[in-house]
This record gives sequence, structure tokens and C-alpha cells, in this order.
Amino acid sequence: MKSKKLLMHKFIKDLLSVMLSKAGIILFSLGRAIITARWLGPELNGTITALAVYPALFMTIGSLGVSQATTFYIGKGTFNIESIKRGIAQLWLFSTIFSFIVCFVLIKEFSSAGNNIILILLATLPIPFNLFNTYNSGLFLGQNKISSYNKINWLPAFFIFIFSVLLIIVFKYSIYGALMAAVAGPLFMASYLFLKNDFIKSFSLKIEYKVIKSLASLGVVYAISLLIINLNYKADVVLLDKLSTPYQLGIYSKGVALIEYLWEIPMLFSTIIFARSAVSKDGEAFSKKVGHLLRLSIIAIGSISIILMLLSKFIIQLLFGEAFLPSAQVLTLLLPGVLLLTIFKVLNMDLAGKGKPWVSMKAMVPALILNLVLNFLFIPKYGANGSALSSTISYAMAALLFLYFYAKEVKVRVSDILYYSNSDFDIIKQFIISGKQKIQKSL
Repeated sequence: MKSKKLLMHKFIKDLLSVMLSKAGIILFSLGRAIITARWLGPELNGTITALAVYPALFMTIGSLGVSQATTFYIGKGTFNIESIKRGIAQLWLFSTIFSFIVCFVLIKEFSSAGNNIILILLATLPIPFNLFNTYNSGLFLGQNKISSYNKINWLPAFFIFIFSVLLIIVFKYSIYGALMAAVAGPLFMASYLFLKNDFIKSFSLKIEYKVIKSLASLGVVYAISLLIINLNYKADVVLLDKLSTPYQLGIYSKGVALIEYLWEIPMLFSTIIFARSAVSKDGEAFSKKVGHLLRLSIIAIGSISIILMLLSKFIIQLLFGEAFLPSAQVLTLLLPGVLLLTIFKVLNMDLAGKGKPWVSMKAMVPALILNLVLNFLFIPKYGANGSALSSTISYAMAALLFLYFYAKEVKVRVSDILYYSNSDFDIIKQFIISGKQKIQKSL
């Protein structure tokens, strides 16, 4: 009983830490989105979105799933941390060169913004720093150092926001300032991690063949599954860039921005789920706990989705200005799919933590195909709204398929995953009690 209370206390502590991190990410990212909307307008926001989509996709390819594989192997105690750090450093050098070159070529040849070399360089410069930060995150998660992991997430958003204020508002560097700010955040974070983790010693001529092979073999599976997942999220941007105008892409980007902040709620739980699942000795019992967290996530996201749907025009105008009012319709069309995809967002981290990322592809590949077909059909006629509708339909399909495959994999009935019980709210009760105790101590 005492150990159970200690575990719950640790979980609440980690949850509070992740909550603060996610709150910071949302606050600073939203601040940056407001600045780019009000100072740059829809068309330049569309150009920024078009430039950013390929680096975002290549973060999943270039990362090689190393962060997830690192968490898995450290959690299982397969390799010592110093060997893994050397392996990470060697993989980072290779993936940085590969990702930078390929991404530069893709933007130049396929993006509507590919005729400006300076903009392309600024868009691709964050890649090495983002990769380094991503690789490092697995070291912290594998050791269950949730608070250290959180810093990797919110500090870059903070620096990007500060530099956006300086470069866009104060110095009026327009789109160039926005892209330079996007470099500054990851650069500062990578510098901090390089010193904190003493990575200078990890750049060794001694090749960690066994570690690299293990990280890459499991990591590639993670990377492929993450690529398929991210293609579902980013295919609409790529196709809007090709089939529509920068204005439509800019309108779409601000509707999607609010959705991404909403997705931070299931990711709040997913960080802890992945770390716990990687070290869990009783996989079946842990999957049942994940079901509790899913049901709480659905309540939270469902409640906020209703508010966003009812107040979409007011919220969009308040945050981004009248020029982005059409983004309200994009937001409304995306919300049902986002609510359903919460099922995937939470449950997938359990299987990923168990070293089974490939299960996600059973749901995401058919959903991606449907997404592409619908985007080709709807974008020419309906623009940003057509892309939003395509995404919602494909998200719904992905969520329902994954729920079925997840239930089979963990040997739990679908009804047991979705049906609510009184015990679902124990974590909320514990959270309130923990909060009261902290307030009383401070008084």
C-alpha cells in the first residue's frame, strides 16, 4: 500500500512537471504565432509554413527514432549510458549531414518558396540543433528524469519567442526575422545540453558498432512509423503548397496552430507513459492504467473542443486579427478528427514504450492514403477548408483502426479501454490533494 502511494506521488510529481513544461510550450508558441500573424499577415505565414514542412518531416527521418530507441535500451539496461552517448554522437554527425542536404534540395525543387536561397538556408539551419536535442531527450526519458526532459521541450520555445519579439517587432526583419528566431531556440538548447551532458568526450574515434546497430535497427522502425504519422499531419501542408496559394496555406496554418496546442494535452500524459512503459515489468497492468489516462484525455480535449467550436471566430480574431478570420472554419472542421485522434496519441506511446512502434503503421498507412486522395480531391475546390475536412476524415479512420489493433496487441477489450469507471478519477483526486498539501505547506 505504501509503495503504491509512493508510485502515485512520483506520478503526480512528474505530471506537474510535464504540465508546467507543456504550459510553457503553449504560451511561448502561441505568443510567437500571434506575432507572426499580426506582423506578417496570411501570405508570409503561408510561406513560412511551406518552408518549415520539409525540415519538420526530416526531423522524423533524420532522428532515426534514436530518442525512442535510447529510452527503450536505457530503460531495459541493455547498454551503459557512456556507450550510448558515443553512439548518439556518431549517429548525429551522419544524420545531420544527410538531413541538411536532402532537405535543402527538397525545398529548392518542390516548395513554392524555393527560389530564395537565403530563406532556404534559414529554414534548414535548425536541423542539426533540433536533431541533437531530440537525441538527448532519450537519455533523460530512459532514466525517468522527466523534469530534465521537459527543459528540452519548453526552453527552445521560450528562446524562439524572445527572438521573435526582437527580430520581427523591434528590428522589423519580417520573414527573415521569423526564420532566424526559429534557429536561435534550438541553438541555445543544443549548446546547453552539449555542456550539461559533457558531450565533448562522446565524440570519439572509437566506433560503437554494437550500440549504433541496435539503436539504428530499432530506431529505424520508430523513425518509419513516426514518418508515416507525421505525413498524416503534414501531407495537407505539402499539397496546399502545391495545389493552392500562400494565402490559403497561411489561413490553414493558424487553424492548425490551435489544434497543435490542444494536442499538448494527450502529450502531457504520453511523455510519462512512454518512459514508464519502457521500464514497466507488468505490461498488461500498465496498459490498463493507460486506458485510465486516455479516458481523462478525452474528457479534457472534448470539453475544450466544444469551447473552441462555439467561440472559434472570436478566438481567431482575438489572437491573430481579422485577416485570419477564415481560419475559424478550418479550426471547426479539424476539431472532431482531433478529438478522435486523441485515442491514437495516448495509446501509441504505450506500444512505442514496449518497443512495438510498427503497430501504428497498420492504422496510419491506410489513413495516409485516404488523406492524400481526399486532399487531391478537395483542395482545388475548397482550399484550406478542403484540406481540414480531409484531415478530419483520415484522423477518424486512423483512430478507430488503431484502437482495434491496440486492443488485440495488449489483449484488452475495446469496451474496457473506452468505458469509464470511478477509479478513472483517482488521479484527479490525488492531484487535488497533492496541490492542497503544497499550498498548506507554503502557508
